[in-house]
Amino acid sequence: MPADHILTYALAMRGGVEAALGRMLQGWLDQDRRVTLVLGDDDGQFQGGVPHGVDMVTLGHQRYGGLCTALPGLIEQARPDVIFCPGNHYTAMAAWTRLRLAGACPPIVAKMSNAVDRGDQAGWMAWGQRQWLAGHRHFLDALVAMTPATAREAQGATGLSVAVIPNPPSVLPGFASNRPPVASRRILGVGRLEPQKRWDRLITAMTHLPEDIGLTILGEGSLRPALTAQIEILGLSHRVSLPGHSADAPGAMAAAPVVALASDYEGVPGVLREALAVGTPVVTTDSSPAVYEIVTDPTLGTIVPRQDVHALAAALRHWLDPVAPRPDPVPQPGQDSAERYLALFDSIVAARGRQAPIWSEPERMPSAEIGLGARAVAVARRLALRPAL
Repeated sequence: MPADHILTYALAMRGGVEAALGRMLQGWLDQDRRVTLVLGDDDGQFQGGVPHGVDMVTLGHQRYGGLCTALPGLIEQARPDVIFCPGNHYTAMAAWTRLRLAGACPPIVAKMSNAVDRGDQAGWMAWGQRQWLAGHRHFLDALVAMTPATAREAQGATGLSVAVIPNPPSVLPGFASNRPPVASRRILGVGRLEPQKRWDRLITAMTHLPEDIGLTILGEGSLRPALTAQIEILGLSHRVSLPGHSADAPGAMAAAPVVALASDYEGVPGVLREALAVGTPVVTTDSSPAVYEIVTDPTLGTIVPRQDVHALAAALRHWLDPVAPRPDPVPQPGQDSAERYLALFDSIVAARGRQAPIWSEPERMPSAEIGLGARAVAVARRLALRPAL
């Protein structure tokens, strides 16, 4: 019994999680599966990556609570065979859907898109994060991680059996591995201007580097005013630029001498894979176990402790040396990711089909249980919005 109809959802097609989701959809359509995508709104830089043939449902807003509330009813109307939750930021919605639909809820498969241990949490927030992850086994049918190391962490935190399926690869331009060295001494960062990414740390590192070294950060987000103010206060306006989103980020990575990522936490950072795929070395914080699975050799780049700005600056200085060799391009994994997800979906739907029909009359939970569940989901939502689990 195959998963003929897959429903997935997101607030908007912006960010790495949503970009990876867009790349997955075409593979599912190519296998003659019906795909429904529920969006808060269609305003996102990766909206163009949604392939023709996907059934779109758009709510017209990006309110987390609004999409969370609407999702169970939309699922009842669409009657998919399986629900795909594309990342940790969206698992509170999956929990609420399971709670509201109970026995009528289709199987839910989620992807672990961030590290279990977040670098921005301490005290009760870190404890709450662990409790929330431990509860995932009560509303998910399967969990997917993108690398073996992240799968081991996810299994330990959730108690679920975790499949390893990489994200589908980005479409990148081809470049000869023996092309001439890049003459520019300008560091490139690519990613959302949000707290998780810690661009403020990278900007601070610029004060420890020579005047002829510049920095360009491609991306947009809520921290633009704060980062602009930091650049001005540090007197770096002539060296640091924030041009916003770029339609040719891969080309910019290929032309850069080094790509830097200074995040507090990540899942499996696609920007590192993309940079290495075009032969550009990387400097990254130890924001996830996955960075060690990507930067597997000192010839590819340097991994530094999250809080060590001096180590970050030293690593950048090393790779900006004109004699530093560029690595050979590293192929991205995930060419068969869509097929592997479908095999997982099919196995789960087949197992469910042997037990009971998905769309039998729902067993509604007692009101006391609904109230308790709603409070748990509310806590999870607060964790998710800081800014992502």
